Amino acid sequence: YFFSALSAKPSRPLRSKNPRSFLIFPPMNKIGNFTYERFAPSLPSEKHSHHKVAIAGGGPIGLATALGLAMQGVPSIVIEADNSVCEGSRAICISRRSLQILQRLGVLEAFMAKGLPWTSGRSYYKDQEVLRFSMPHAATDKLPPMLNMAQYHIEQFLLDEARKFPGLIDIRWASSVTQLQSRADGVTLTVHNDLGEYALDADWLVAADGGQSFIRKSLGLKLEGQTFTGKFVIVDIELHSTFPTERRAWFDCACNPGSTMLMHKQPDNIWRIDYQIPDDADLDEAIKEENVRPVVERHLAAIGEAHLRWTYLWSSAYRAGTMTLDSYVHDRVLFAGNAAHAMPIFGVRGLNSGFEDADNLTWKLAMVAKDQAHVQLLETYSTERIAAYHVNAYNAGKSTEFMAPGSRGFALMREAALSLSLAHTATASLLNPRQTSAVAYAVAQHLGDDFADGLQRGQAPADVPVVWPDGTAGHLLDRVHSRFTLLVLGDGVGVADGDALDAKPGAHHFDVLQFAGDARAQPALASAWGWHRAYLLRPDGHVAAIYRTAQSNIAGAAIKNIVQGGEVC
Repeated sequence: YFFSALSAKPSRPLRSKNPRSFLIFPPMNKIGNFTYERFAPSLPSEKHSHHKVAIAGGGPIGLATALGLAMQGVPSIVIEADNSVCEGSRAICISRRSLQILQRLGVLEAFMAKGLPWTSGRSYYKDQEVLRFSMPHAATDKLPPMLNMAQYHIEQFLLDEARKFPGLIDIRWASSVTQLQSRADGVTLTVHNDLGEYALDADWLVAADGGQSFIRKSLGLKLEGQTFTGKFVIVDIELHSTFPTERRAWFDCACNPGSTMLMHKQPDNIWRIDYQIPDDADLDEAIKEENVRPVVERHLAAIGEAHLRWTYLWSSAYRAGTMTLDSYVHDRVLFAGNAAHAMPIFGVRGLNSGFEDADNLTWKLAMVAKDQAHVQLLETYSTERIAAYHVNAYNAGKSTEFMAPGSRGFALMREAALSLSLAHTATASLLNPRQTSAVAYAVAQHLGDDFADGLQRGQAPADVPVVWPDGTAGHLLDRVHSRFTLLVLGDGVGVADGDALDAKPGAHHFDVLQFAGDARAQPALASAWGWHRAYLLRPDGHVAAIYRTAQSNIAGAAIKNIVQGGEVC
């Protein structure tokens, strides 16, 4: 029903991580300037071991989860079916919110050095441009609204960082979970590779094993929701084009009449092309090189680049769907990423929502695993992320219905909108791709005080330029780490004395960031956040509470309330 080209992980060792392309292509040793490192399977010295957390799947979400736990001091073991990072571009668009998450995971510098930032896009009807859109972006923003990078780079940078935690992250390559026994107090896994098999116990299991999740199937769970009729082929080519980095979409172009095409630039002169194929097309046939090449050649001719030499690299296929589990918590098994939900690629919500899953989950799981929080806190992970799924699914569904109409009625509506957009620019807004943005969580309204301006409870943090108390310039989130943080803005917030901001209320340590003085000294911060107030930020950065009085006993009481599962914040 859903062939994920985003971050799917097979439940058995395959020659490639894509459930379609592994039937055709041998493992790659190099793509562009990227060289694959292959890892051998191994057997532990003990045949049965115990772990705090096991993670099924070593893709972007599994690795991000392992890193998030490691930064909280919680060890994990990662079981990965393949022997390397993924093959092919897969998920390539990383949102600003995901970059903020990656910054806290310690990998932002590598991502920014390699990735291609972009802020705008174009849409064409036949051979005419009908829409040029720009995503919100200011010259003072530290991070771009979107960054393009192939998924194998994404996984490699996360893996490089994971290697810095040898005592906290143990990755078992070329190994598959073949059996699962789930209990109220933990799980027992049977792990198999070419050398043999062994068992391990874990207090918690995070299922991040992709769209074809073995863990999900083992528990008899199914994704429920909506599937779409459109089928798409994706292909990576090496092409030395000078066209800038932006998202381009063609509707009913001459090279693919009646269908849709997308094109994105990646690092190392690699371009990603997505194109629609007939609903009754055979996907295995469609992704064969001899069938892909003519489509690419026609497209390059249509955009005036037929004179450029190009090299075929990789192809795969997918169908779109918006589906989810009804809960992401099943006893001691926690689902994240494509194992928990499916998203169409339109609006790039697949990988990005997976990063937000990991960001929401890891601090909660770490606190529960360290006996610093009630197990009920994990239910808020499921509640919040399922609510976020519905927001994402609504917008992704709207985009998909336009990109690949599932009925004659939708096709006629799209044709009308496209035709009108040639003469009426206002109509072109209907072509907006609805790119992903951070989702605010529902919160308990009685935690703290109410303000009409600034950020509200549940919202993700706004990163803005600041001048730190020591006089250096930077951005706010540079010093917001994966801990509870009390952000104090202005002098008039009722700080009683020098001990009022003691940052150690019992077991729940929190950081304090204080900006004293007049709001005019911090114009961007005051504009985005407001002034004369204090914000309590969760470890994932979302606003938990807002106060007129900044005292540790108030923040400590709120944190205790949150970690005991008393509030969904």
